[in-house]
Amino acid sequence: MISNFLIIAWRNLSKHRVFSFINIFGLAIGIAASLLIFQYARFELSYDRFEPKGDRVFRLEQDRFNNGKLSTQWAAGAAGIGKLVKDNLPEVESYAHLHGTNGLVVNYKDKEFRENNTVFFANDAFLPMFGYTAQKGMQAESLKDVNTAVMTASAARRYFGSEDPIGKVISMNKKKDFRVTAVVSDPPPNTHFHFDILLSFATFIQMNGPGAETAWGWDGFYTYLLLRPGTDPAAFEKKMADLVHSQWGPQMKDTKEGIAFHLQPLRDIHLYSNYMFESETNGNGRAVYFLLVIALFIIVIAWINYINLSTARSVDRAREVGVRKVLGSYRTQLVGQFVFESLLINALAVILGLLLVIGCLPVFNVITGKQISFSLLAEGWFWLVLTGLFLAGTFFSGFYPALVLSSFKPIAVLKGRLAGTGHGALLRQSLVVFQFAASVVLMVGTFAVYRQLRFMQTLDLGIRVDRTMVLKGPNVIDSTYMAKLSAFKEEMLHEPGIVSMTASTEVPGNKVKWNAGGIRLVGSDPTRVQQYRVLGVDYDFMKTYGFHFLKGRDFSKEFRSDSAAVIFNEAAVRQLGFGQPGEALNKRIEFWGKQYTIVGVVSNHHQESPQAAYDAHIFRLIPEVTDYYSIRFHGDENHSEAVMQAAKRQWAAFFPGNPFDYFYLDDHYAQQYKADEQFGKTFGVFAVLAIFISCMGLLGLASFVTIQRTKEIGIRKIIGAGTPGILLLLTRDFVKPVLLSFVLAVPVTWWLLHRWLENYASRIAVSPWMFVLPALLILVIAMGTIATQTLKAASANPSRSLRSE
Repeated sequence: MISNFLIIAWRNLSKHRVFSFINIFGLAIGIAASLLIFQYARFELSYDRFEPKGDRVFRLEQDRFNNGKLSTQWAAGAAGIGKLVKDNLPEVESYAHLHGTNGLVVNYKDKEFRENNTVFFANDAFLPMFGYTAQKGMQAESLKDVNTAVMTASAARRYFGSEDPIGKVISMNKKKDFRVTAVVSDPPPNTHFHFDILLSFATFIQMNGPGAETAWGWDGFYTYLLLRPGTDPAAFEKKMADLVHSQWGPQMKDTKEGIAFHLQPLRDIHLYSNYMFESETNGNGRAVYFLLVIALFIIVIAWINYINLSTARSVDRAREVGVRKVLGSYRTQLVGQFVFESLLINALAVILGLLLVIGCLPVFNVITGKQISFSLLAEGWFWLVLTGLFLAGTFFSGFYPALVLSSFKPIAVLKGRLAGTGHGALLRQSLVVFQFAASVVLMVGTFAVYRQLRFMQTLDLGIRVDRTMVLKGPNVIDSTYMAKLSAFKEEMLHEPGIVSMTASTEVPGNKVKWNAGGIRLVGSDPTRVQQYRVLGVDYDFMKTYGFHFLKGRDFSKEFRSDSAAVIFNEAAVRQLGFGQPGEALNKRIEFWGKQYTIVGVVSNHHQESPQAAYDAHIFRLIPEVTDYYSIRFHGDENHSEAVMQAAKRQWAAFFPGNPFDYFYLDDHYAQQYKADEQFGKTFGVFAVLAIFISCMGLLGLASFVTIQRTKEIGIRKIIGAGTPGILLLLTRDFVKPVLLSFVLAVPVTWWLLHRWLENYASRIAVSPWMFVLPALLILVIAMGTIATQTLKAASANPSRSLRSE
């Protein structure tokens, strides 16, 4: 029986090559697209799921309040919270305590490297909590003692080569030495926290005092809790809130500041956390699940093609069904035959889809920014998903057509009563409506993502970020630093094409990490304090970046009092309680026990991506800052190379022992759009695939319907019908479901766009043209697809179609 099924199935595939190609190729594209998206989603959803104790590990997220209003949310919060809960709440088995270093120069003998955000101070509980075991050195308490360090295997190779790292001494900024006590494996790519070197937290306490374990107003500390088995997180969070209120409440009441902590499950951090001081850029859970919905749309559209073409050909195969029933075939046998044909088509589609996955994987990696390797073919989940798609495709795309085809009555079939009945037409039109409604949603979504991205990229940022090179400041400095900085700056300004240079604690594109609370107007209510983001800058910062002064003046060496001066932006002025910039001018504020005069007010600028709202910024004059040097120059990209070489030469002369590290600010700032660009590209590619598959199905339907109506067209032409009239006749049955799909898709898409754009502080307006243009494009593509078949039929010689009559 199986061999008979195979012979009949192969004959049908060979006889109708166009329909077979559309089914197989459409299903293959759907399967390949779904597998690629599933692999991407699986990688994103796998973050930190390998941790053996991951279900019991939580990071503490911190909310800070001013006068009862939420002001900031922190991934790295108060220094004292970890020890506080460990000492007072028995549900805590252990706590890991970490603090970043914000860049160090690490030396071993003649080797030196700048470590950017890969070196952390950590207590001894971190490694066992996260399942790290020593490849070399101490298995336990490797970070217990002062001046000890743990390195990853790759970092150890970078510094020591083939030497044994254990016991070796590395130097931080040529000021502090650490002894390597252990080497651990590199953090896997799917973890939210990557590091190269860990330094003992006991050293941090020795350097900064006991407040590093007890202070409530000192932020920037990552705290992870390992809760005991059976602990209810919600109940524990309430106990923690009561503890914080009882221990720190009186101090917070005095300053009108508030603080709250929430448990973040370890496995949720990568996709659902975007707070201040994240250790690295996290993913987007909403985008991942949205791509999974697209994958479902694409594979369902491909299955719909099969169902539509199979049911459309039902009349063509009705005579076969009637003859076989007369000869004694049971309905179950006929169902088996048609399901077997579906199985064969899906098997061929799976093979072709697998080849497409292998061929398209490098391109997919470029689009998504991930590095998915061909090793996925060796993973069990991949074959499980592939088998699931194969079985689901066989069932959904084969079972209904099999029931339809096997249900025909042999007498009615052999008498020709099914001819021209339009059997299954309503279902086919409904499925076409779904296909194109999904395509409209995807195409409008792609258009909106592109427009929002272009809007942000072309938006006036309030500052200049072009033609600016940024040097990461020196870490190894001494008492002559200010003299060297002044001389370095003077030499750079003598280089051809360089316009200005400035030093600052942050540059555009970075989060402002200096968060200052307790700021108020001198003479105002002591309880009316606010939090601001503070940037330390030199005299040339405003000029270099092109800030627009609304009132007042810039910092100037002519005013010796400017050491106690600050500049506010518009948002900071409003937060201080003033309606107009001029009202804040020459007012004095109290800032951590000192008083400062507001000498200028500048317009708001986008320090970060325009996705974020304007922040309240205070610019404070600190000429001796060491974090970043921004160099603005004239000219094009060719001149930027000359500027870089000049800076490198002068750097070696003035700051020996510090690696030369630079970036161009426009590239750095554009990195903030990278996630949106990747999402837009991925969304767009799969939207085009969905439309392509839909049009393939429409092509097949149009081809079959025109074949069925060939004699009707011939008769109509003989009695005087013209080509335009026949085109209209053949086309209108396809245009109706396409137009209906637009009507159904618009309200859904409108709602989705509004929800998505809520994530952007600066955003485009949703206009009718965002729907009209993509809809017209899809309509033109659909009509062009249909016209390739209907035009051929309408212009054919009627004598040929009626020759057999």
